[in-house]
Amino acid sequence: MARKKARYHAVKVGREPGIYLTWAECQEQVTGFPGAAFKGFQTLTEAQSFLGDSAATPKSAAAEASAAVPDSEGSPDRVVVYTDGACTGNPGPGGYGVVLKNGGKRTELSGGFARTTNNRMELTACIVALQALPAGCCATLHSDSRYVASAMTKGWVTGWRSRGWRRQEGPLANADLWQQLVALCDTREVAFEWVPGHAGNRENERCDELAVEAAAGEDLPLDEGYQPPATVEKPSKAVPQESGQTVITFE
Repeated sequence: MARKKARYHAVKVGREPGIYLTWAECQEQVTGFPGAAFKGFQTLTEAQSFLGDSAATPKSAAAEASAAVPDSEGSPDRVVVYTDGACTGNPGPGGYGVVLKNGGKRTELSGGFARTTNNRMELTACIVALQALPAGCCATLHSDSRYVASAMTKGWVTGWRSRGWRRQEGPLANADLWQQLVALCDTREVAFEWVPGHAGNRENERCDELAVEAAAGEDLPLDEGYQPPATVEKPSKAVPQESGQTVITFE
């Protein structure tokens, strides 16, 4: 079995101890440093545990950008949403994870499919999150997918919809999911915000964990909307998995 690439590099003894998101950054701190102590980890928690009392948040431009996003608990007037998708193989088994925060109330949602893509899981996470919120709700949705965030904030979806869910160049991949997402946004006030992935944002990390766990599940259903790129011709209607999901009740 191939060894997984470390996502966090913890430097316990080096020029500047801390947690780094790339090997290149870590290498700068330990190469030629007497008695350097460092190790790679899959999770931020493991890296922080290795550092012990000197535990820190990741050091990188991405981490600083992530830290700039306030970890709000939401309010009765606006729900804070975090989403993420994961896929093994792309296409392959995939999963999505969602965290909803409304004041003191917190809800986690997740699910998976036997054969899908990472982009479809990123979109499905957003769809499932908004399906859990009532029409008329105000929400801020954080996604580490530029595919999703750019389409929703730069007007791409407006052009796709005006052309019957097609790109100027031809068929639109994942048109079935884009239609569902935009329809949900039509009846909710949703602000999309991009956050860097794997950069120490607690809720983004939690969504990633949920998505990865879901993708590793057994007896996953088929993503009936998935079509290999060469065969995409027209949108099909696939509804994200609903089993095990919880809908927030607003009081």
